[in-house]
Amino acid sequence: MSPGDRTTGFNDHFSGVSRGYARFRPRYPDALFDWLQSLCKRRQRAWDCATGSGQAAVGLARHFDAVEATDASAEQIDAAKPHARVRYSAAPAESTPFADSSFDLVTVGQALHWFHVDRFFDEAARVAVPEGVLAAWCYGACRVSTGVDRVIYQLYHDLTGPYWPPERAFIERGYSDFTLPGTELEPPALSMRLTWRADDMLGYLRTWSACHRYELERGEDPVRIIESDLRDAWADALLTVEWPLTLRVCRFPP
Repeated sequence: MSPGDRTTGFNDHFSGVSRGYARFRPRYPDALFDWLQSLCKRRQRAWDCATGSGQAAVGLARHFDAVEATDASAEQIDAAKPHARVRYSAAPAESTPFADSSFDLVTVGQALHWFHVDRFFDEAARVAVPEGVLAAWCYGACRVSTGVDRVIYQLYHDLTGPYWPPERAFIERGYSDFTLPGTELEPPALSMRLTWRADDMLGYLRTWSACHRYELERGEDPVRIIESDLRDAWADALLTVEWPLTLRVCRFPP
């Protein structure tokens, strides 16, 4: 199944965990937004599509006069972080009320794999200014330590593996399936890093859509199954958690 052939319906995997998503999802690095804004000839308006908890939208607001942040999930929008230069609204990625040539930058963080990609690319090309920029990024498994990583892999693969939606494979392949609708640009190497205790990691793991589906279908929290092993591996310390980012970025024709 090619990305462009996927259903146009919205499969909401995150409304049930929207509060935890807003609290525990890792924060994108400032260097990401510094680099993206440097690509733009103007910095008047940006559109953050599938904004989720709004963390990318707020990051963009440091550089752009106004940010439109949309998500197909109204519940995610309700939980998003407010900001004076960010306007949130519920809208599908493939069809928005925005005027032609409205945005200097269009961004999609950890969500492109949920879209009907061909239709979204058409919409992004419509609303982007000439020579505007489209940036999509994703991140997969985090890295902590050998012992912690082993426990997280058990949760990811052995316990919840069958509960991940098939779109997860696009992330594991670093969005290499997608052909961007403009001239591709080479991104820098970027990662998200946080210093966490075990409780923070456990909260983050519970935001996984596969954990939510597992619990709905089996009536049991899969994170609780690995909690003791994770705490033992963590040893009540403050540890650095890293998520390498994969970026696909292009510039639209003039």
